[in-house]
Amino acid sequence: MQDKKLLELALGLLSPWTVKDVKLDLENKKLDIFIDFEKGGRFSCPTCPGASRPVYDTKERTWRHLDFFQYETLLHARVPRMECPTCGVKTVHVPWARPGSGFTLLFEALVLHLAEQMPVLPLSRELRVHPDSIWRILMHYVEQARQNLDLSKVVAIGIDECSKQKGHQYITTFCDLERSRVLYVAEHRHAEVLQEFAQDFKDHKGNVEQIQQVCCDMWPAYISGIHEHLPNAAITFDRYHVMSMMNRAIDEVRRSETKEQPELLKRSRYLWLKNPENLSGTQTARITDLKSLDLKTSRAYHIKLALQRLWSFRYPKVAERYLKKWYYWATHSRLEPVVAFAKTLKKHWDGVLNYTRSRITNGIVEGINSKIKTALIKRAYGFKSFQYYRTIIYLVAGKLDLPTQSC
Repeated sequence: MQDKKLLELALGLLSPWTVKDVKLDLENKKLDIFIDFEKGGRFSCPTCPGASRPVYDTKERTWRHLDFFQYETLLHARVPRMECPTCGVKTVHVPWARPGSGFTLLFEALVLHLAEQMPVLPLSRELRVHPDSIWRILMHYVEQARQNLDLSKVVAIGIDECSKQKGHQYITTFCDLERSRVLYVAEHRHAEVLQEFAQDFKDHKGNVEQIQQVCCDMWPAYISGIHEHLPNAAITFDRYHVMSMMNRAIDEVRRSETKEQPELLKRSRYLWLKNPENLSGTQTARITDLKSLDLKTSRAYHIKLALQRLWSFRYPKVAERYLKKWYYWATHSRLEPVVAFAKTLKKHWDGVLNYTRSRITNGIVEGINSKIKTALIKRAYGFKSFQYYRTIIYLVAGKLDLPTQSC
C-alpha cells in the first residue's frame, strides 16, 4: 500500500487518478505502473469549459516515463472519453502527458535538456528511443515556444549567412542584437528571406516599422530585401566584413608581388592579415623589416591600418572627413585590388559611416553562427532536412521558454 501512495505523490496524481498496481520485472529491468481512475469518476471536456460528466468509454494507453534507477519505467492507464453536449465524444487529457504523445511530460523535459548538450543520435541511444521520436518531441516544443514569442520590443537585428554544408548551401540567421538570440532561421540567402523574416516577425507581435537598425554584410540580396521589407531600418555594414574585404585586397597584392620577389615575401601571408597587437615578437621584427622596404604589400598594409582607425571615431562628420581622405589615398595607391575595394566601399558609403551612430556589429551573430557551424549542425548530423537544423538552432540559440524537469 505504501509503495502505491509513494508513487502517486511522485507522479503528482490527484483524484480521481490513483495508482492501481505496480509490477517490477527484475529479469527485464522494467517497472510497470498501472494508473486508474476511481469508480464513478467524472471529467470535464478538454476542448470547452463546462461541468464534469461521467465516462463514456475508455482506451488502454502506455507512456514511457523517466527510468526508476536502472529500470525502464512505463505508465499504463485506461484513458476515459466523455460525451460533451457541445463538442461530442472527446478523449480526456491525462495530467502526466500531453495529448497524442507516448512519453510523459517529465521524460520529454529530460529530452529537451539533454538535446541542448549532446547530439540527437547518441541521445536516442542513451534513452533507448528511436531518433524520430526525439525529433518529434523537439519540434513540438520548439514550435510551441516560438508561437508564444513576443517580438514587439525588438529594434536592432543582425543578419548573416552560415554555410550549412559543402556545395554553397547556406542558411540565413536573423538575431536580436540586444538579447543575443536567434529570431528566425531561413534557408538560402536570397532576397526572399527578408520577406520570410518580415512575415514571421509580424506573426510574433512585431512591427517591421519598429526595426531601426540592421547590421549585415554587403550582400546585395540582403540590402535590397532590407530596403523593401524593413522600411525604417538604417543599415550598418559590419566592420568585421569590411576589414575582411580589405584583407582580401592586401592578400591579392601580396600574391602578385610574391611572383616578383618570392624570397622577401615567402611565408608572410598572415603577417599582413593580423593586427599589430596580435603579432608575436618574431613576427613584429619581421614585419618591421619588410615595412622598411618599398613593397607594394607594405603600402597596402598601411592603408589597411588607416582604415582600421575609422572605427574609433565617435562623431559622424569627423569620421566622414577622415574616410574621404582615406578614399583619396586608397584610390591613388596604384594598387588595383585596393582601388577596387575602395570603390566598393564608396558604393556603400552611408552604411559604413553609420557605425559611428549605431555602434553595432555582427559580433553576436558571428558568435552564434560559429556555434552553429561547430556544434549545432553536428548535433543534427545524419539528418539532412532543413527543419532539423532549424529546430536545433532554435533550441540552443533561440532562448525559448521551454519546459524543465521541475514542471
